[in-house]
Amino acid sequence: MKNEHKKSINYTLKVSARAQRMRLSVYHDGRCVVTVPQALPQGIIERFVREKSQWIRDKIEYFLSRAGGIPLPIPLRISRASKKKEYVKYKEQARALVEERIAHFNQCYNYSWNNISIKNQKTRWGSCSSKGNLNFNYKIALLPQHMADYIVVHELCHLGEFNHSQNFWNLVEKTIPEYRKIREELKKTGLRFH
Repeated sequence: MKNEHKKSINYTLKVSARAQRMRLSVYHDGRCVVTVPQALPQGIIERFVREKSQWIRDKIEYFLSRAGGIPLPIPLRISRASKKKEYVKYKEQARALVEERIAHFNQCYNYSWNNISIKNQKTRWGSCSSKGNLNFNYKIALLPQHMADYIVVHELCHLGEFNHSQNFWNLVEKTIPEYRKIREELKKTGLRFH
């Protein structure tokens, strides 16, 4: 259902039996989706959107400015829902991307690892185990290159520093000088690192 209030915020309303509270997502292509529990009065929903209207405008402007005014096809806030079909579709693409970028960046670090796995994780972009296993979310294949590179370097550097100390961030900065900015972008996706 499409809605438009007097301040011209267009949004798609999704009513979900599983939703326990209202949730707002703004995507790279300028779409705004409001997910709400069943039987929530329309007045409450409209007030919620009004209160968030400046935030919505700021996010849309930010995404479009990064795309040179052209909406991007890939949403930044990627659904956390487990989508087996999507996982199967992108798993090998993600593996090829990860292996190529690890080989590229490891020319700087010269680390050794055990296994590389592509997983369908709901809450993580990647992780590195104490045994030297590198795990990546298949959704890395859906990200812009600079974000994917940051994720690869983040986990690669855990092979040298198994923590988030300043020494770790110094390692990341060697190949991703703008890591702080990219890290903030990735926080908006709702997924994290381990």
